[in-house]
Amino acid sequence: MNGSPVGEPLLERNAILPRTGNSGIIGGKMTLEHPFIDDTQLPAWSQLSPEKARTDIRLAIEQAKAAVEAICQVQEPTYANTFDALENSSSALMRGWQRLNHLRSVMDSPELREVINELMPEVVIYSSSVTLNPQLYAVLKNAAAQPWVQELSPVKQRFIAETLADFRESGADLPEDKKARYAELSTELAQLSQTFGEHVLDSTNAWEYVTSDESELAGLPESAREAARQDALAKGHGSEEEPQWRFTLQFTSIQPVLTFADNAALRERVWRAMQTKGTGEFDNAPLIDKILTLRAEKAALLGYERYSDYVTSRRMAGSGQNALDFINRLHSQVRPAFIEEQEAIRRFAEEQTGTAIPALEPWSIGYWSEKRRKALYDFDTEELRPYYAMQNVLDGMFSIYAGLYGIRFTRKETACIQPGEEMPAGAVEVWHPEVLFYEVHDEESGEHLGSFYADWYPRDVKRAGAWMDALSTGLPPMNGQPRVPHLALMCGNMSRPVGDKPALLSHYEVETVFHEFGHLLHQVLSNVEVRSLSGCNVAWDFVELPSQINENWTWEPEAIARYARHWQTGELMPRELMDKMLAARNYGSASFFMRQLCFGKIDLELHTNTAAYLGRDVEEVDREILADYRVPTTEQGNSVLRAFSHIFDGGYESGYYSYKWAEVLDADAFSRFAQEGIFNPVTGRDFRRCILSQGNSRPAAELYRDFMHRDPDTVALLRRSGIES
Repeated sequence: MNGSPVGEPLLERNAILPRTGNSGIIGGKMTLEHPFIDDTQLPAWSQLSPEKARTDIRLAIEQAKAAVEAICQVQEPTYANTFDALENSSSALMRGWQRLNHLRSVMDSPELREVINELMPEVVIYSSSVTLNPQLYAVLKNAAAQPWVQELSPVKQRFIAETLADFRESGADLPEDKKARYAELSTELAQLSQTFGEHVLDSTNAWEYVTSDESELAGLPESAREAARQDALAKGHGSEEEPQWRFTLQFTSIQPVLTFADNAALRERVWRAMQTKGTGEFDNAPLIDKILTLRAEKAALLGYERYSDYVTSRRMAGSGQNALDFINRLHSQVRPAFIEEQEAIRRFAEEQTGTAIPALEPWSIGYWSEKRRKALYDFDTEELRPYYAMQNVLDGMFSIYAGLYGIRFTRKETACIQPGEEMPAGAVEVWHPEVLFYEVHDEESGEHLGSFYADWYPRDVKRAGAWMDALSTGLPPMNGQPRVPHLALMCGNMSRPVGDKPALLSHYEVETVFHEFGHLLHQVLSNVEVRSLSGCNVAWDFVELPSQINENWTWEPEAIARYARHWQTGELMPRELMDKMLAARNYGSASFFMRQLCFGKIDLELHTNTAAYLGRDVEEVDREILADYRVPTTEQGNSVLRAFSHIFDGGYESGYYSYKWAEVLDADAFSRFAQEGIFNPVTGRDFRRCILSQGNSRPAAELYRDFMHRDPDTVALLRRSGIES
């Protein structure tokens, strides 16, 4: 979802997690024997040590093996002793593995990496063994053929069909020798992806630039200067009397430099540093070739000509070629506006400098683009920051969706403790002092629907980007049992509080917060009786609809008035400033559109026409695929592939197109809100009922038609972007 290693919306793959309690340690002290797999509470974060992970994950694997073996012995199949038992068989393992990998994302350490790399082969081997177990598969197929299946609810019948499809796509129908190879491929791919992600994080953290020359900072907004000064102080550089400024490859550090810094040398220094991601001792190029080769082999084993067909066969696109055709069609529609935008920036730079500029330097495009925006609209995006204090944004956002969906949010006291310390009375334990915690209740029934953590600010030990994930998937009331609440989290790398100022966000960061919150609502408002079909476990090209539609409320004056208040005076954003922002909304939209298409294109090309690119230089491949997606610059820089964690470590392989696919859906679906009222509770309840609550209980296209009463219209997105009138 929003903001990633390549600056785009990012949702990491949502784990399908089975039942876990949500009582938590609220005050007091309790030592758990197996904290990673304990299912009676919120995670006891202070007890989740690497040593415990080794014990707990291995115990969970043994428990899962025993549960699967019990299913294999079933003689008289029922839904409870086959498919339901299978879903719950690895509950402890999935719970523990999810917690361990979450800690790697937010509190990375050599010890965590070591234990994950040690355990990963064991986890992958077990996971592969389930779908490659012929006795288990035979029991499930026999159960699926029983007459009682027709008496089950439609959701359970869909779960049976989806489970058998999962088995087939995981090699269940392969002969034994090919099953063994499939398992080997899965293990090796998991390890390669893990290494790829570590290389991105390590190469990101390997660079810093510290300066004591304030003249280098000319043009930088005060917020960026102060953040760099505070960062330098925190790392032991400079003092209050003799300040220094520190810049890193975190997005919140480099983005202001490339956009605002008058010092071209500083911009170039930062841009060249960005080219070091996934290079040198952290070179990802060999990993890319290995990953693509193994993925192609995996697809071929399963009878698919292309890896992209394997991935998209059960998604809305239906095939890799259909997805690629979708990207190519949008490219042909957007390219004229893109070329016109980029040429206008080049001409503007020539006019301002009085010199001929045949091609811009790559570190100057954003700078001159922002200068031109300001000249055209008398609008500086930094003027918005004082009105976007993080807490005000959160409070306003909560109020908008509370009214639309009939829910309420309650913030709970939190505490971050060290191992062995006692929790303060009434507090919820978190993994870092900055983490917040909220509960979500249904306004009408009072039911506790779910809870979530929020971790918004960057740290050296935290991976880049922004994401939402599920820690525990809940269940609606069933069989006389009360509702089991969901447990989820939102993470980001937003602008930090500086000095006595609260965190003041850019508009892009506000969009990111709304975006991730859309994913969060998709999870906690899910009302599906089968966990594997709940929440964000939907077709990958549908999963971004609930998140991307939320971004629309960051552009509506009535909605902006809910949260855009000056952090000091409390005054609403002046209408004049808001009008400037709205007038400039589509400035550069074709360029941003093309950037997204660029990522979707290179992803699909690599996974659709893989053989054409294997064994070749990654830079050459990048230039060949994206030749028509860029304008000439003085130099190209390294390939985006080197740090493209989305497709090599994030589960988006052959799926990056889904951002644009879902954007078509969101632009079209929001047209109903625009027509009926952006705060209209009837429309909001319909969206909750038709989309947010349904998970994967029915095909995505049906859910969309339920809400819009028709198929999606692609024109809505082009119109919203100002590309088509």
